[in-house]
Amino acid sequence: MELHEAIGKRRTIRIFKKKASEEQLKTIILAGTQAPSAGNSQPWEFIVIDDQKIIDQIAERKYQLSLTMPHRPGEGPDQFQERALGQKKSFENASSVAVCHKKGAAANAWLCIENMSLVAVANGLGSGIVVFWGEQEIEVKKILGIPEDYELAAVLKIGEPGEKPSPPPKRPEFSWLHRNRF
Repeated sequence: MELHEAIGKRRTIRIFKKKASEEQLKTIILAGTQAPSAGNSQPWEFIVIDDQKIIDQIAERKYQLSLTMPHRPGEGPDQFQERALGQKKSFENASSVAVCHKKGAAANAWLCIENMSLVAVANGLGSGIVVFWGEQEIEVKKILGIPEDYELAAVLKIGEPGEKPSPPPKRPEFSWLHRNRF
């Protein structure tokens, strides 16, 4: 698949049919390591999470975090609960890879994550990027044994898509472009 095609096809996947194979994960992670990093520091570390108990604990942390989010306009309590549960269920049938980075190197990790997401698409897979903050991030770091001098950028879910999401509405081309000043 050509690069521009992969960029155009990349969507957040929340429903998976099947996990990525070990070989696919290695290919995707290797692509992540090809991202540029400040001073070629390569400050990333990866944790492939295949222990179902750990995956369930992380999914629960995402569910709990989702319960702290504001309701969307017009969203009732049942819809809010369904959306939070959807975050938890999105870990089902997906491979999970935690992308960590040395403190202060978040931009490098996000370049790495984008490479991983694009290579997943190019290989017929989908991905979903899960971020944590606050108490839930602290808990996930404990669950995964992430050292104090590292941060968790995200948990990347990867697998065969079980949905085909529509492209989100986009701003008109170049409506976001400014010259010299905002």
